[in-house]
Amino acid sequence: MFKKINIVPRWLIFCIDLIFCGFALLLSYLLRYNFEASAIDFNELSRNTLIFMGINCIVFFNVKTYAGIVRYTSAQDSFRILFSISVSNAFFILANLFLLSFDKPQIIPNVVVIITGLSSFVLLITYRVLVKYFFMYIKNMKLDKRRVIIYGVGETGVAIKRTLDSDPSVNMSVVAFVDDDVRKKGKVVDSVKIFHTDELQRIIEIENIDDLIFSSQNLTSARKNRAVDICLDNNVKVLNVPPLNTWVNGTFSPTQIKTLKIEDLLERKTIVIEEDVLEQQIKGKRVLVTGAAGSIGSEIVRQLIKFKPQLIVLNDMAESALHELQLELQDNNISQNFIAFIGDVRNRTRMEFMFETFKPHYVYHAAAYKHVPMMENNPSEAICTNVGGTKLIADLSVKYKVDKFVMVSTDKAVNPTNVMGASKRIAEIYVQSFYNYIEKQNVLAKNGAVIKTKFITTRFGNVLGSNGSVIPRFKEQIQKGGPITVTHPDITRYFMTIPEACRLVLEAGSMGNGGEIYIFDMGQSVKIVELAKKMIRLSGLIPNQDIKIEFTGLRPGEKLYEELLNDLENNLPTHHEKIMVAKVMVYDYEDVKRKVDTLIDTACYYNDKEVVRQMKAIVPEYKSNNSIYEELDKQEPLAV
Repeated sequence: MFKKINIVPRWLIFCIDLIFCGFALLLSYLLRYNFEASAIDFNELSRNTLIFMGINCIVFFNVKTYAGIVRYTSAQDSFRILFSISVSNAFFILANLFLLSFDKPQIIPNVVVIITGLSSFVLLITYRVLVKYFFMYIKNMKLDKRRVIIYGVGETGVAIKRTLDSDPSVNMSVVAFVDDDVRKKGKVVDSVKIFHTDELQRIIEIENIDDLIFSSQNLTSARKNRAVDICLDNNVKVLNVPPLNTWVNGTFSPTQIKTLKIEDLLERKTIVIEEDVLEQQIKGKRVLVTGAAGSIGSEIVRQLIKFKPQLIVLNDMAESALHELQLELQDNNISQNFIAFIGDVRNRTRMEFMFETFKPHYVYHAAAYKHVPMMENNPSEAICTNVGGTKLIADLSVKYKVDKFVMVSTDKAVNPTNVMGASKRIAEIYVQSFYNYIEKQNVLAKNGAVIKTKFITTRFGNVLGSNGSVIPRFKEQIQKGGPITVTHPDITRYFMTIPEACRLVLEAGSMGNGGEIYIFDMGQSVKIVELAKKMIRLSGLIPNQDIKIEFTGLRPGEKLYEELLNDLENNLPTHHEKIMVAKVMVYDYEDVKRKVDTLIDTACYYNDKEVVRQMKAIVPEYKSNNSIYEELDKQEPLAV
């Protein structure tokens, strides 16, 4: 009802202002005579009221105190009122001084003028502010507000509650807290009761909750997922706030409340690595990162910076992406210890120049083609980059006496069903056999001619938000109104955040003594169709009603599920609970080198079918899936 009240006309505001000023004059006379009405000359009061109202009428009309909309009163309106009252009072004080100089009586006593000025200002401002807040209260009445639960009763949760209460522009009302701490159950904070999280379902139903805000940053993924599932089942919107240390000037703003992202539910407890050991190794050293502009390579660079290397060489052939990384580092005032070096890891001349110029102590080899369907259609390119590029960088690392070569591999290299995975497995085999060969040569070496390069391989699954990841793809499809395309209803994948994966890469690289293939604890695999459904529901939509889910069939070379070990491997623990060492088959380097050289030469002529045939000979467990190369699995194995 109140929302439909029209803006009152200016003349009415003008009249109300004059009435309040007249009341202020009467109040001033009463104050002067200690509220003894018999002492007041009412003839004089009547005359002075007319004069006072007349002067104020002229001043208010010229200053336009009536022009503002009362319900939107601002500081500018307050200054306008103060100026008009000051001008009016100044007129009477000057007039009194003039009359006193001629021994004439004052129009209105100065003390009454001063009291009237103060009273007028207070009354005119007060009634405007009261009207303003009356309309704000009506606009944000509890009947119109979204009913909110805050998850977590720490410092952040209380700050959020108080901000929502004090900000009239926020259409939210906090009706309950929930917390995992049993000791807080039943207590009250700012008139809001605290419930245990076990009661979340009941509170949502009883209180007709619209939103739940996560204020705690220390929740486990399991607890967060449980709360989110309850909310989504009851059509409650799930929101999140950033950590306290990221608040601007340490102050919470309602604009910081964001819709919960699926990445927040897949993240796990932060992995702790031995930073002291890493700093001892990296500090003051020159580090080469190939594929530095990619999602993994760029994060490796970001994390390496804090260990104070002498120089980081950012190698990539993607000009625009490398330029963006360079600008990012410059914006973070890291402009002295990195250099962007454009070059293809397959180009021997260019790579030799890079090694000869910068002579790196450490190499993190993240350059690779990784999109399964594209590599299935371009096997020769996959071999040239993933195998040929790795071989070239490995060979140059030994030639230029690199301390450690850390290769970033993939879980798709295990029992590969596609060209991409098989190419990475061949790269693993080459690197591992090369190290074994070096160790044998060191044992036989005379005159202390020892090759010191250590080769370490790291193997992990999908990373959240990486280029080509399923999550950014699903987000785009949801924004377009669907449909979301999933290849198969039973397909599953492991997920890990980019920073988490890169921390483990650095840790594995620091602990490696050479020849190891490190595998990472990827947690539980996630069913992709369930991931899609949850993303739709987090967007406030209903799966297969608002956003349709379509199954398109497995893509060429795609697996239903990924593995971290093949049938002939098992793993050994390390001192880090998230990192294990794969106990893998040992290959003869001379044999591997001969086969790899032949494979690379074949790839140079882009005979894709022959390339895949040779790949299957090198990696016997490579069985194509949903691919044109399945026919090769039915043929007799090729002797290479």
